Amino acid sequence: MNTKTEQMIFHFKEVLKLMGENPEREGLLETPLRMAKSYNHIFEGYCQDPAKILKCFTEGACHEMVVLKNCEFYSTCEHHFLPFYGSVSIAYIPNGNVVGISKLARLVDCFARRLQIQERMTSQIADCIMDVLGAGGVYVVCEAQHFCMKSRGVGKQMASMVTSAVRGNFKEKSYATQFFSVLGSTGGGEM
Repeated sequence: MNTKTEQMIFHFKEVLKLMGENPEREGLLETPLRMAKSYNHIFEGYCQDPAKILKCFTEGACHEMVVLKNCEFYSTCEHHFLPFYGSVSIAYIPNGNVVGISKLARLVDCFARRLQIQERMTSQIADCIMDVLGAGGVYVVCEAQHFCMKSRGVGKQMASMVTSAVRGNFKEKSYATQFFSVLGSTGGGEM
């Protein structure tokens, strides 16, 4: 077990005590270790370099729109430390470089597995694709439900938030219209 995990276990035990729990009772004996393992996974995006995820290829590059629809993600709100989850749809226009589609999904996970706000995560995905691929344009739409709205505060169970990031050629209406026609009735609304 590494030092980071050992420190997390110690602090999770302290949190349990502050809540009024006994971390030595049977049901909680292994909880701090499970929490440490869980947090190491949930926040593994801090250990990843987003630019290294996007391995580029020139073979097969085109100048037409490439779309990944409805890529699910799970993240943690930095304001309340509660989950938010949903899906991201990404379109980009290659400019000599393409990327394996699974790399786009891994990029989403890299940014989602950090303390986040949805608006920043959406922009980070778009900016990384523009910068690393040198894409002609990028359009990212993210739709998510937030536990800070569901389980506390206003208690809205069905509310979802939609964010978008538009870069390059997608600022032209024809490209944006094409993107939304590909998305259809799922993964985003209209401009």
